[in-house]
Amino acid sequence: MDFKVKENFEMPIKNIFTPYILSVDIGGSHITAAVCNYKTNTIMEQSQVRIDINSQGSAEDILLAWSNVLKQVREKTSVHISGLSLAIPGPFDYENGISYIKGLNKYESIYGANIKYYLAHALQIHHNHIKFRNDAEATIAGECIVGAGKEYSNVIGVTLGTGFGSAHFIDRETWDLNLGSLPFKETIADDYLSTRGLVRRYYELSGKVIENVKKLASIAIDKDPVAKQVFEEFAENLSNFLKPHIHKISPDCLILCGNIALAADLFLPFLKNCLNEIKIELAQMGEHAALFGAADLFKPFGQTMASAKNKTR
Repeated sequence: MDFKVKENFEMPIKNIFTPYILSVDIGGSHITAAVCNYKTNTIMEQSQVRIDINSQGSAEDILLAWSNVLKQVREKTSVHISGLSLAIPGPFDYENGISYIKGLNKYESIYGANIKYYLAHALQIHHNHIKFRNDAEATIAGECIVGAGKEYSNVIGVTLGTGFGSAHFIDRETWDLNLGSLPFKETIADDYLSTRGLVRRYYELSGKVIENVKKLASIAIDKDPVAKQVFEEFAENLSNFLKPHIHKISPDCLILCGNIALAADLFLPFLKNCLNEIKIELAQMGEHAALFGAADLFKPFGQTMASAKNKTR
């Protein structure tokens, strides 16, 4: 597949602007897309499409699957869509739409691909109407727009899942903190505060291989002492890592998002005990948070919560 699209490539522009945005959440193993109305902060439920993705597949297979999902969403609604906005993990050039994901066991085949121009061509829309946002930043922004953070003006949020994401919301702007790449213990925070960190620690303590956090939570509930210890250690690690950043930012609350947060009953009491100086909220919007956060990039200047610093992360 040829990704060398000419810089002057353009599709016809329709001079019709509506608050309807085709909003997308790209995960490590799925894509979710729907039409969002950034004015009313609602999602057209009938437009939503979610499918699993083989993130280790070929570039052609991945991009074709993405574009097919977006076409399906457009076919499910008759409203005029003014733009396309994607929440996507880094490393990524969010301004130019180029993926630099490498060494993360996902999407390596699209390394260096200009996703913006590919989708512009596939969907027949102008490339200027396509925007990208860090997935953790989009998720926290979404929670602060309509979810767990909507009553607060200064929020630090983390996404706990395949990787460790983080973002700061203040003065109606949200931006990626990229804390996961910072040094922690023997390596970096992402290696401890993520699914692989929990799975690895369980193996170190028990010698048993566990598939995922959902399974780990299940056996912890069934009174597996090692699994319970893993979640308690996770709370301690998360607390120790976040404390200096919380002291620096002085947020009103901490929001926990992501799949690991779904098992919060197993570690939240310990975390609250360690971080007793801050209120902790659990995410409320699920995958919809990233959709709202992505669509937020299209709000008119002066209304948007998105940071002007939409740089490569």
